Amino acid sequence: MTSERFPRSARVRTRAGFDRVFKDGRRTGLPVLALHWRADDSGEARLGLAVSRKVDPHAVGRNRIKRQLRDAFRHLRAELPSGDYVLVARPGAAARSGLELRAAFHDLLRRARALPAQAPAGT
Repeated sequence: MTSERFPRSARVRTRAGFDRVFKDGRRTGLPVLALHWRADDSGEARLGLAVSRKVDPHAVGRNRIKRQLRDAFRHLRAELPSGDYVLVARPGAAARSGLELRAAFHDLLRRARALPAQAPAGT
């Protein structure tokens, strides 16, 4: 399997899966997104998305947010520790561009220590 695919096994899909992450996981947040993360030994990272009508009343906008976040996760999946990652979009996410959503997602992963911190630019 290549890291470019996003199979069903890489998704948190059931209510029980979401509840387990919300109950037992750690949380970090920004004004745009919140990340709930629960480590496990399943061997792979899985993503769950929660984007409500409060974020954007139009399905097109909610789907755009989910598509951007899914794509960012798909490219990072091989680098992430195994566990379940649930992203909850907040109302500010609808006004953000795709690049801003990706940057917020990367920042949340660094805060959760799932990605290494960026090295400072030097000479």
